[in-house]
Amino acid sequence: MIKNLCVFCGSSFGSNPAYAEGAAQLAQILLNKNITLVYGGANVGLMRILADTVLKGGGKVVGVMPRSLVEKEVAHQHLTEMHIVDGMQERKALMADLSDAFIALPGAFGTLDEIFEVLTWNQLGIIHKPLGLFNTGGYFDPLLAMLDRAVEQHFLRPEHRKMVLEFNSVEEIIGQLEAYRPVEAPKWIERLKEGKI
Repeated sequence: MIKNLCVFCGSSFGSNPAYAEGAAQLAQILLNKNITLVYGGANVGLMRILADTVLKGGGKVVGVMPRSLVEKEVAHQHLTEMHIVDGMQERKALMADLSDAFIALPGAFGTLDEIFEVLTWNQLGIIHKPLGLFNTGGYFDPLLAMLDRAVEQHFLRPEHRKMVLEFNSVEEIIGQLEAYRPVEAPKWIERLKEGKI
């Protein structure tokens, strides 16, 4: 059961209104299911829409932000709880510790970094927590195509590709996250060292 959901998303609104609508829809799902939002703690872009919508609905929002960004005055001032950390690596680790699962909305470098760090941790067995992409407006289509190419070119194992859940509608998100089971590929590193994959 998911009690705390970490959401990665952009500090901008993006050019397509669907991105903001998707953030608000996801926030409403969290409210409906009494799930706490864990996110990067900012008061800008999609991050603000997400947090404000949950807070206005009476939900809980936990932010995690490096001190350097707090000092730049982009921190949300009205969260249920705010953790101030020393750097980005500590931020990502704490967000992972606080969360049962992850969702990514549209974003850029920071969002992509967070996505791939979580996927790598899952691949290596450091964590066993599902991650899904809420593909509003088809934003993640090129990324998903790149992952498919990595499988085609034998850089990514098909079972690891399946770790990336894909959502096109908000209704399916929580159910798929809760149904997720970790990928069973315990011998892939040994096979890799032997040159068999």
